[in-house]
Amino acid sequence: MTTCLAIRHVAFEDLGTLGTVLDERGVAVRMIEAGADDIAALDPLAPDLVVVLGGPIGATEDYLYPFLADEARLLTARLAAGRPVLGFCLGAQLMARALGARVVANPAGKEIGWSELTLTEAGRASALAGLAGLPVLHWHGDTFELPDGATLLASTAITPNQAFSWGPAALALQFHPEVGARGLERWLIGHAGELASGGGGGAVALRQANWLHAPGLEAAAGILFRIWLDANLPPAEAAVQRRRSVV
Repeated sequence: MTTCLAIRHVAFEDLGTLGTVLDERGVAVRMIEAGADDIAALDPLAPDLVVVLGGPIGATEDYLYPFLADEARLLTARLAAGRPVLGFCLGAQLMARALGARVVANPAGKEIGWSELTLTEAGRASALAGLAGLPVLHWHGDTFELPDGATLLASTAITPNQAFSWGPAALALQFHPEVGARGLERWLIGHAGELASGGGGGAVALRQANWLHAPGLEAAAGILFRIWLDANLPPAEAAVQRRRSVV
């Protein structure tokens, strides 16, 4: 069976639409809880896919969250081996960190809410092509520099580096295509403090935008993930044969 290791930082930022697509493909998902499970003990090369999800902490705040260093080490080994990796928001920032790029506070401030991406030529030729002209969800205060050797795929006006690929099997997305329409109310609860201070225009405004845009993103993201997984995950039997050859 094809396997996926997913690292989650807060319960409400889960696999969402990606989880549905993985289930369709019969992929066995193991969910690791950052801060509770021992990330340092994981074999970074064993799973067929590693997914690192988002969270409201900084990718370099090891002094507050020591497990971030373990995630960075896992990603460094994984990326060096060219094994499939997918990162969302904090996960994308950790990928950039693992590749030697800086992760810093966004000079333009927080980006919370729905807006369209500007795809590069490479982005229009990638799995992200179906997101052209479609508002996607942004929820971040930090950003990353583009790692050496990475290909920029998308930008927004206040966050020039929104997505990059690194080789054929690593995709880092600062925005959140994974969110499903039904799950977004949990985001409003989980980020209540930030929204109460005016982030994203407040919970009511953001909820209305969610109702308007989330169904379209969910449909387009399903296509994005199917295209990317088709290119990067082996069929189940091929994965079994590869693991047997290692043993």
